[in-house]
Amino acid sequence: MAKKDYYEMLGVKRNASEPEIKQAYRRLARKHHPDVNPDDKSAEAKFKEINEAYEVLSDKENRKKYDQFGDRWQYADQFARAQPQTPFRDFGQGGRTTSFHFGGDDLGSLFDELFRGAGPATRRAQPRRGRDIESPVEVTLEEAYHGTNRTLSLQVEEPCASCQGSGWIQNVPCATCQGAGAVARRKRLEVKIPAGVRTGSRVRIAGKGQPGYGGASGNLYLVISVKPHRSLERRGDNLYVDVPVPLTIAMLGGEVQVPTLKGKLALKIPAETQNGRSFRLAGQGMPHLGSSGRGDLLARVNIVLPTKLSPKEKELFRQLNELRPT
Repeated sequence: MAKKDYYEMLGVKRNASEPEIKQAYRRLARKHHPDVNPDDKSAEAKFKEINEAYEVLSDKENRKKYDQFGDRWQYADQFARAQPQTPFRDFGQGGRTTSFHFGGDDLGSLFDELFRGAGPATRRAQPRRGRDIESPVEVTLEEAYHGTNRTLSLQVEEPCASCQGSGWIQNVPCATCQGAGAVARRKRLEVKIPAGVRTGSRVRIAGKGQPGYGGASGNLYLVISVKPHRSLERRGDNLYVDVPVPLTIAMLGGEVQVPTLKGKLALKIPAETQNGRSFRLAGQGMPHLGSSGRGDLLARVNIVLPTKLSPKEKELFRQLNELRPT
């Protein structure tokens, strides 16, 4: 049985699909992220655990190894090289030979036998690429429009220098990393968020994920969420806004101010404009992510009826009613 149950850490079943694992990880990462829980050591420890669990379960090959070998999944290749019920010989110091016989059901004994009498040399971990990591980032619509920068505080695991990432020294677990092969540290990173991102966008920051074990570092993915705007609504790369238009301008024509993410624009309203009519302002919407051009801004007329009418105004409306009876 595994000492660490990664499925339990993420709160998913062992047969959970990849989307279910990813969804559970994102939910827990947002909840326990150190930036959301400053000075909370328990939240930081939980965040580290769920990252560790996700790094293994999100990788198909490593998940398969974990399902078979539990917390000893990193030694799956050594197990695989020793065929079941086949003598395994290890030539240790002084030329002595040790034979091993094991079955697939006794993983604990298998692990002990594989490394018993292996000699004093430090075991070296096989080179492998670092894991990709995700970090949730929330931006305003204005920031999504112009692009912005963020300073992130990330927790990464670096190969332990004492054991060179193997987790073992002289046949015993490394005292520095407790056999994990890595040590955790926090790093601050300045990242650029391009213009045009939307909720669900994944911005790739190459080489800024978990450090590799003798291989390349993984990538960092910024998972973007855009806050709702107080007056503008986004649909794709188009923006929508309701524009209050006085009754007199709607009837006689005139100009009104339309809010945009670059400031206000003047919009000419033709005479006898009906309530709910939309005007398209080409190129005033959101930038297209990763390409040139922009969406449009659609301004919808919201006619504002006058209130607190003076006696003279009421008389004019009565006259209008007589001229244009309903």
